Amino acid sequence: MRRANLTAFLQRILERRPAGAEAVADFPSLYRWSRERPDTFWPEVWAYCGVVCEERAGESPWDEVVIGLERMAPPDPVSGPRWFVGSRLNFAENLLRFGDDRPALVFWNERGRQRSLSFRELQAEVAAAADALRAEGIGPGDRVAGFLPNLPETVIAMLATASLGGIWSSCSPDFGANGVLDRFGQIQPRVLVCADGYLYAGKQIDSLARVREVRQRIPSIERVVVVPYLSRRPEIGGVENAVLWGDWVEGRNGGTARGKLFRRFPFDHPLYIMYSSGTTGLPKCMVHGAGGTLLQHLKELVLHTDLTRDDRILYFTTCGWMMWNWLVSSLAVGATVVLFDGAPLAPATVLWDVVAGERVTVFGTSAKYLALAEKEGLRPGRTHDVSALRTILSTGSSLAPSGFEYVYRDIKSDLHLASISGGTDIISCFALGNPTGPVWQGELQTRGLGMAVEIFDEGGRPVRERDGELVCTRPFPSMPLAFWNDADGSKYRAAYFDHFPGVWRHGDWARLTEHDGLVITGRSDATLNPGGVRIGTAEIYRQVEQLPEVIESLVVGQEWEGDVRVVLFVRLRPGIDLDESLRDRINRRIREHASPHHVPKRIVQVSDLPRTISGKITELAVREVIHGRSVTNLEALANPGALELFQDLPELRQPRRPGEV
Repeated sequence: MRRANLTAFLQRILERRPAGAEAVADFPSLYRWSRERPDTFWPEVWAYCGVVCEERAGESPWDEVVIGLERMAPPDPVSGPRWFVGSRLNFAENLLRFGDDRPALVFWNERGRQRSLSFRELQAEVAAAADALRAEGIGPGDRVAGFLPNLPETVIAMLATASLGGIWSSCSPDFGANGVLDRFGQIQPRVLVCADGYLYAGKQIDSLARVREVRQRIPSIERVVVVPYLSRRPEIGGVENAVLWGDWVEGRNGGTARGKLFRRFPFDHPLYIMYSSGTTGLPKCMVHGAGGTLLQHLKELVLHTDLTRDDRILYFTTCGWMMWNWLVSSLAVGATVVLFDGAPLAPATVLWDVVAGERVTVFGTSAKYLALAEKEGLRPGRTHDVSALRTILSTGSSLAPSGFEYVYRDIKSDLHLASISGGTDIISCFALGNPTGPVWQGELQTRGLGMAVEIFDEGGRPVRERDGELVCTRPFPSMPLAFWNDADGSKYRAAYFDHFPGVWRHGDWARLTEHDGLVITGRSDATLNPGGVRIGTAEIYRQVEQLPEVIESLVVGQEWEGDVRVVLFVRLRPGIDLDESLRDRINRRIREHASPHHVPKRIVQVSDLPRTISGKITELAVREVIHGRSVTNLEALANPGALELFQDLPELRQPRRPGEV
């Protein structure tokens, strides 16, 4: 704790006493100051994290820290909110500030360690790719799209794009052609970077057939760059205007002078286009700015994760999930980024092989992976050398109390376990870890510094220790700049600000705890309302998935006889059937550890559950199917065929049982 970055940052505030920080003495008061005085907090983060920017002799790098601090709606050039007005920086320059021989990227897949690049080598490869993009005519505002596995070339292509002021957008290679078209078709990229295929669970899966279709149907694509992954020289003759990565960058000036490689742009210059899941229509295209993304990620990595140059960080993610963008920002701290591509349990211990083999210090994954690892009987603390590991991050969904027990019992007893939560919408987190504070079982430790997060009741009033809507009441730098093709901002406003005018409603159902932590109980649009009692779905999952027979579950509300009844679907371990004994144990566990209101009226066994391409189970799609309504965008699902398992189920046509209330 005494050596933590957060401790040093707090000491800096105590010594400097910036405006409004007179009462800061510890973390709770630091958090209060950071949200009450963002105009003085964020410049302190900028200075402490050493943001590389255009300096002005004898002056601040910016004209104003923030314009329109009281305005939360989409940014307006005049009324705001706009941050660090007048400053100029380059995102890639900040991530490539180190040019030494320390490892920058280490790449693993299911077959083991594949490649390593030093910071010096990464700089040279980014310079070569930037020159190749420049030769294609790519400049500020042009879109470059990546349809790629989690490869070093993915990072290189992104950084090269950012170095020129272009906008990077990526999808993972498990997207179907229509899913890619739904996303890239909206933003009209000029260059598509792809791979010939990818590995998953021991299988080689071709990507080029989908690439051909995407190229044919998006006329804006002028060049397709193919990264050889499955073979050394894949056949690309059927892809129009295609070139292999090596041929594309060959002979480029990998020694481009640093000053020429990085052109600096305003703080809010667009950097990324990210996508919503798209399960209820075309995905929303969220444009994120370079400065806001960089500053928010630095705050989260340096202060909340305690990342340093000596760390080696692995996050199990694809480049279709915002955690990929978050992970890559670790380069700005000088940490080694460990990339993994493949299935997390094929073989079962593969991620722990990486953790041990690379002496990973910070390991990030999903709550779902930790739950499955426990059910697989993995005991990494006994089978692997995890002595270097000091932090585990969990996100994607709330980590159940049993997940905390598993980590501290079977992985390592003396590490920092941080369940974190945010979203693609903000390309960052609302709730994070606190490396200087206690970890409370089942809770997210703290709200992010500088984030004015509250829980609102239905009347828009802040509440504590009661479930409600997670909101943010003041602007923060990583809010989207805009939605693509939303000139008047109406889609942006409708997405976040219509429910509570002037307040960001994130869509999570949550509560603040007595420890000032958070418990997220589900998505607010998927909450259940049996008999008028509002219930978060995560409260049911936490109980059901502790039973060893249950691999995973999904719960929805079924409209029935003028009310809503709770329906639970379970996927069980092979060879196990849902009998009355198991049904009773499920109900008893929910009744005793949640409440009688949470007990489902129907429990149905299914062989699969539908999930988005980023791996999240989709309750809303199942809810539509059981009510006979159509699901509008099947391409958003990784396994759309699973929805057929929920059609016309006889169990859901059964009337109320005698004595059932």
